[in-house]
Amino acid sequence: MIAKLPALARCFQGILPGALATCAPDGTPNVTYLSQIRQVDERHVAISRQFFNKTSRNLEANPRATATVFDPVTFEQWKLGLRYVRSETDTPLFVEMALRVEAIASHTGMKGIFRLLSADVCEVEWVRPVTGFLAPLPEGACADGPTTGPMTEIRALSLVSCRINRAADLESLLEDVLAALDEVFGFRHSMLLLLDETGRSLTTIASRGYGESGVGAEVAVAQGLIGTVAATGAPMRVSGMEALLRYSRAVRGTVEAAGGGAGLRREIPLPGLPHAESQLALPLLVEERLLGVLALESGDPLAFEEWHESFLLVLANQIAMGIERLSEEAEKEPAPPARAGTAAPAAAAHAFLYYEADDCVFVDGEYLIRNVPGRILRKLLRAARDEGRREFTNRELRLDASLGLPTVKDNLETRLILLRRRLEEKCPGVRLVPVARGRFALEMDGAFTLEERRGA
Repeated sequence: MIAKLPALARCFQGILPGALATCAPDGTPNVTYLSQIRQVDERHVAISRQFFNKTSRNLEANPRATATVFDPVTFEQWKLGLRYVRSETDTPLFVEMALRVEAIASHTGMKGIFRLLSADVCEVEWVRPVTGFLAPLPEGACADGPTTGPMTEIRALSLVSCRINRAADLESLLEDVLAALDEVFGFRHSMLLLLDETGRSLTTIASRGYGESGVGAEVAVAQGLIGTVAATGAPMRVSGMEALLRYSRAVRGTVEAAGGGAGLRREIPLPGLPHAESQLALPLLVEERLLGVLALESGDPLAFEEWHESFLLVLANQIAMGIERLSEEAEKEPAPPARAGTAAPAAAAHAFLYYEADDCVFVDGEYLIRNVPGRILRKLLRAARDEGRREFTNRELRLDASLGLPTVKDNLETRLILLRRRLEEKCPGVRLVPVARGRFALEMDGAFTLEERRGA
C-alpha cells in the first residue's frame, strides 16, 4: 500500500461522494456513485448497498472493484483496489449504516423505500493517489487542516461538568450547558429537546444560535436524525448532509417519475439551520429511559469528528442526570428570582384562543403552544378570569387530573419552563414569575380574553 486507510479518514465522512467501478464477466464496466463508504478497520471498508442491482451482479461474478474517494479538505483523490468479502444484514455495522440511511430517508419522505439492503464488506488490497489531479501546493503550504486548540478534552469535560453541577435550577442548567458547548468547543448552534408526555414527539426546551424560533420546535420520534436517535437511544453523527439529501431527493424524483409518488410521505424540514452540513445528535438517557436529545448542527461539513461523538456522549449522560435531579428537587429548593426586564412597557389586551381537540393555544392570531403546556395555560387563564387568581402552586397542577400529567416523572418543571419561554417570545405582556418555593404568579400588563373551541 502506498497509503494506509487511517490516513484517509476524512475521505470516508461522506462529504464528497465516492464512486465504485465494477466489471461484468464480458468486460463491460459499470460505475456508480456511493451513498456510503466507510472504514471498518485498517484493511476493510463497507459499502452501502441500496439500488446496486448491476453492481451486485458484477461483484458476485467478479469480486474485484475499484473505489474512488476524495479528501474534502485538500481535494486529493485516491483509488482503492477492493476485493468483495461478504454482505452483512444483521450486524452492528449494518445497523449503524442503516440508521444513517433511515435518518436521511425520513427527511425526504422516503422512509421504507430509500433503505439499506446490506453492508458489503470489502478488503482493501491497495491504495494509490491519483497524480496530476490537482496542481501542486505552493511551497511552504500545509495540506492538513487546523490543529486543535490548547484546551484538552479533560479540561473541557471538567469545565462543562462544573456548569452542570453548579446549576441551581433546571432553567439555568439548560442555558449553561449550551453556552459551555459554545465557549469550549465552538458549537454555535445547539438545542435540547425533551420527550413530551405522549412519547411520540420531542419539543425544543432550550436552544442557542437560532434566535427566537428555536424554543418550541417539535420533532416526531423516528423522523429525521433527531427522531431516529430518540427512537434508537444511540448517538448519530452525519457529515455532508446536503449531499446525502440531494442523493435521497434524486431517488425520490425517480420513484415519483415512475408513478410511485402516492406511497411517499411528505419531506420533513430540518429543524434549526436550513442548510446544515453536519449534525450530531445524542440521546439523554437515565437508566435506559429517554428524557430527550442533545442536537448540534454546523454549516461546516467537518465540524464533528469521530471523537466528539464518544466524548459528548459522556456529557449527554451528565446532562440527563442533571435534568432528572433538578426536576425532582424543584419543590425542595427555593425558586429563582423573577427575571428583570421582561415586562412590556405598555399595557395591551391579548386574545387567547384554545382548541380543545389538540390542546393548541394561539395568542393574537399566532401559534403559541400545545399539549400539556397548553392545558396548563388554559387553567391559569380561566382562574385569572373567573376567580381573579394570580398565584398558583406546582402541587395543585400535579393534582389536577384534567391536565393529564403522567403519574410518574411528570416533567412539570420542563413544561413550565417551555410555557414561560414561549410567552416571553410571543406574548411578553403575560408572564409566569416564580415567587416562592413551588409557587409562581401569572403577571399581566393588560386585559385578556380567552375563547375556547371544541374543533381543531
